[in-house]
Amino acid sequence: MITEQSLVVDLKNEETRAKAFETLLHTYKERLYWHIRRIVLNHEDTDDILQNTFIKVFKNIDGFEGKSKLYSWLYRIATNEALSFLTSKSRKLGIQSQELQNKMVEDLKADSYFEGDEIQYKLQAAIATLPEKQKLVFNMKYFDDLKYQEISEILDTSVGGLKASYHLAVKKIEQYLKDS
Repeated sequence: MITEQSLVVDLKNEETRAKAFETLLHTYKERLYWHIRRIVLNHEDTDDILQNTFIKVFKNIDGFEGKSKLYSWLYRIATNEALSFLTSKSRKLGIQSQELQNKMVEDLKADSYFEGDEIQYKLQAAIATLPEKQKLVFNMKYFDDLKYQEISEILDTSVGGLKASYHLAVKKIEQYLKDS
């Protein structure tokens, strides 16, 4: 089992970079895919964003200082790429971000890659109503099972603030599901 530190060393070394990057892809591709997918809800967009994420990681690995865990850095890049994509998409369509969220949830019904049932669909609709930060915190805690400290590193926010955001998100989702 390769350690995170040795993987970073190998990624920064010209001679071992290609093999190390293969290991990085193998280790994190699926987790990052699902993290991005929960933000953008669409398979094709997720694939594009995931590819952009790994390109950015490859180009910027020399700048990784190791102040956080490697996967926290990867999650931060993936999160930023996904949020930038959504901002760009809402601008292109000339709609507000909440309208885009509603449209993305509606599009889930026709998405052949969405394997959820009606309950999963309602949960996604409820999550779409949350403010961006609450949505991210909820997804990372509920689906990715990350600890608050890990989420704190990824989002660069205090643990206390994250706990409050998660609590509010859960309450809003519960209310949405009761009302629908």
